[in-house]
Amino acid sequence: MNKNIAMAGAGLSCAVIARGLAEKGHKVTIYEKRDHIAGNCHTERDKNTDVMVHVYGPHIFHTDDSEVWDYVNRFMDFKPYVNRVKATTGGRVFSLPINLHTINQFFNKTLSPSEAEEFIAQQADTSIVDPKSFEEQGMRLLGTELYKAFFHGYTLKQWGVNPKELPASILKRLPVRFNYNDNYFFHQYQGMPSEGYTEMVENILSHPDIQVKLNSEFSSSMVERFDHVFYSGPVDGYYDYDLGHLPYRTLDFEKSEESGDFQGCAVMNYCDESVPFTRITEHKHFSPWETHSKSICYKEYSRNCEPGDIPYYPITVVGGNDLLEQYLARTRNEKNITFVGRLGTYKYMDMDVTIRSALDVLEKWN
Repeated sequence: MNKNIAMAGAGLSCAVIARGLAEKGHKVTIYEKRDHIAGNCHTERDKNTDVMVHVYGPHIFHTDDSEVWDYVNRFMDFKPYVNRVKATTGGRVFSLPINLHTINQFFNKTLSPSEAEEFIAQQADTSIVDPKSFEEQGMRLLGTELYKAFFHGYTLKQWGVNPKELPASILKRLPVRFNYNDNYFFHQYQGMPSEGYTEMVENILSHPDIQVKLNSEFSSSMVERFDHVFYSGPVDGYYDYDLGHLPYRTLDFEKSEESGDFQGCAVMNYCDESVPFTRITEHKHFSPWETHSKSICYKEYSRNCEPGDIPYYPITVVGGNDLLEQYLARTRNEKNITFVGRLGTYKYMDMDVTIRSALDVLEKWN
C-alpha cells in the first residue's frame, strides 16, 4: 500500500530515505526550515570568485563502504580528493595526522619508521593502562609534548570542555603513522562531488513523488496528518525542549575574499590555545580540478550552541548524559515516527555513516 510520508529536514538522511520511499511508490513531502536543501553540507558558488564554497564548513567524503560510494556516484560524479591537513603550533607548521615527517620535524630528528615507533613508545605515558578520557588517550598514545602541541589547546577551543571530560573515543579516530603518508583519512574511497553536495542532494530528491517545501518547519503537531514521519531535526526540539536543551557546539565563520593562494592548503589548524579560532579553510583547494584567481577563506570559531543557533556537534562527555537518555526513552515510545540523522539520534556521524544509516533505516522500514 502506498503511504503518505513526511520528512523533517532536507539533509542527507531524509534525502536518501525519501528517494528510496519514492522509488517504492510512496508520496513524500519534505519540510525544510532553511531556504536550501542539503543541510550542513550545503555548497554554493561564490558570486565574486566562482569558488565552490562549503557554506557550513568543509565536508570531505571518505568511506570504505562500497555500497555508499556507489550510491553517491549514482547522483553525482565524484572526483579524487586527498585531505592533507596542516597545523600551526608554537609558531611552526606541521602536517597532520601525526606521521613520520611530523615526528622528525617536531623533535628535530631523522628517525626511520621503526626508530620513530620506538621513540614514541618511550614518550608515551605507560602508567595509563586503560584510557577513559581524551587526555588520557593522548598521553598514552603520544606522550606529553605531542599531545600538548597538537591536541590540548585545539580540543579546548573546539569543544569548550576540558579534555579530561571528553571520551577517549574522539582521539582514537585519529591515526598516528610511522611513514610519510599525510593523507588525513585512511579509507579506500575519498573524493568530492564535482559540482558540490547541494546539486548531488538535488539529484537525489529529483523524483515526481517527492515534494520539497523550503522555509517550512515541521512540528510534532503535524505527525497525525501522515502515515509515517522521518524526523532529522534536534530530538530535544521535537519535544519543544520541555526537559531542557541538549548540549551542542556551534560554529561561527569569518569569511574573507583573498587574492591568489592565501595559505597553500585547504585546511590549516591552529593548535595554540592563545589563538581564538580553530582553523582557516581555503575553499578553492577543495576543488583542485578548478582554477581560480581569487580565493574564499573561512576563519572558524567554535562555541556553545545557544537557542536559535545551528547545532553542529553533539557534546559527549565521560559519564554519559542523563538528559539525553530521558529524551531517547521518549522516542522509543513514539508511534509512526522514526528519528534519524545526526540531530535526531544525537550522534556525530560522518557523511558516509549518515548515508549508511539512512539506507539501513530504509531497508528495515520496508
